[in-house]
Amino acid sequence: MRLTWELMKRSFQRHLTYRAAALAGLVTNLFFGLLRAAVIVAYYGARNEMSGVSLQGAITYTGLTQALIAYLTIWSWYPIMDSVASGEISSDLLKPLDYFTFWLSQDIGRALAAVIMRGLPLILVYALAFDITFPATPIQWLALILGLILSLLVSFSWRFVVNLAAFWTPNARGIGRFAYGLTWVLSGFFLPLRFHPDWFVRLAELTPFPAMVNTVVEIYLGVLSGPELVSALLTQLMWAAILILLGQLVLRAGVRRLVIQGG
Repeated sequence: MRLTWELMKRSFQRHLTYRAAALAGLVTNLFFGLLRAAVIVAYYGARNEMSGVSLQGAITYTGLTQALIAYLTIWSWYPIMDSVASGEISSDLLKPLDYFTFWLSQDIGRALAAVIMRGLPLILVYALAFDITFPATPIQWLALILGLILSLLVSFSWRFVVNLAAFWTPNARGIGRFAYGLTWVLSGFFLPLRFHPDWFVRLAELTPFPAMVNTVVEIYLGVLSGPELVSALLTQLMWAAILILLGQLVLRAGVRRLVIQGG
């Protein structure tokens, strides 16, 4: 437990030092967030509500999803691929800590730094620019915190599995780009899933991707309540468990075929 904590803390401190990169990322996320908000306003036209989401909620959605980019690193994440290619994985596997936990601890530290340096500032700017919504009750805030924690766990577990493709091919980034592309479309990042046709929603719900973004957004906006809210959180937990188990199985198979140059 102490080693896990130290990895989280050092990762958090390391990422806090990248202030210029964080500022550049914040400005970029804000620019595209404002652009997406303008598109949403045009999409609504004279309507004040669509599919149970108000125009105010839809604008809030654009800010929230932009704030989640750095937290979940849904665009790209390849450090495990790089460690396999460099051979550094040989020393990582010998560390007195489960390989999944080793990387998860570092990712939690990274995510916390991203929230402080990019996520919260972006929401603050949005609050100054628009009349956005906020969770209205303590239960909604608590559900949001749980949803954010589980979304990170689902996201990391998926990224972990994707990165393990490096055990089988030296050009695993191609697989990664395809996998992350699926995430953008099926998670509800580009457009709330409620705005899509029913067949598309059913397809997306067969995947873990809505548990990364769409669930968090709907909890934040108060679209989910009662049994629906509990079911959404349990679905996130289910996908986290499935992906963690899948990651362990794929890692075990990958390590068996691992050949390190000179070793």
